[in-house]
Amino acid sequence: MRNTAHPVIRWFRHLFTGTLAVRRAFPKAVMDQITEAVRSCESHHAGEIRFVIEAALEPRELWAGLTSRERALDVFSRLRVWDTEHNNGVLIYLLYADHAVEIVADRGVGNGRVDPAEWQTACERMREEFRAGRYAAGAIAGIETVADVLARHASERPDIGNEMPDAPVILR
Repeated sequence: MRNTAHPVIRWFRHLFTGTLAVRRAFPKAVMDQITEAVRSCESHHAGEIRFVIEAALEPRELWAGLTSRERALDVFSRLRVWDTEHNNGVLIYLLYADHAVEIVADRGVGNGRVDPAEWQTACERMREEFRAGRYAAGAIAGIETVADVLARHASERPDIGNEMPDAPVILR
């Protein structure tokens, strides 16, 4: 999702959005629901799902014009979502200040194996729920949609177990 906000508005949103705002939208009960959704969905396929929420970008990242997609790729790498036996890790990334949702899939379930429209469907389902203030429902809808894609595309190989934490991560 491309950020279309005026640069000054984007700066203010990022400067004044912190983890407190994220924790209000995603309290412990919602985080527990996300963990359970990931755990449950991963039992139906060999893929691995990581759910990450980032409150805002740092000023230097804003100054550089970093997009939510570029940041999602960086988080994918830093959290080593690519480091699974069958290259079937998927990152669901929410940049809260921009209201942006990105999905990054490893080469075992990306790079032409899955139609990008399928990932976009998951992103749009989440955005619709988030716009309505239904953060738990949005996160779970996104996880379930990603799990449906993984059940079709990551099931050729045997599941070797849980390779990544199921709990969501909140960054800054």
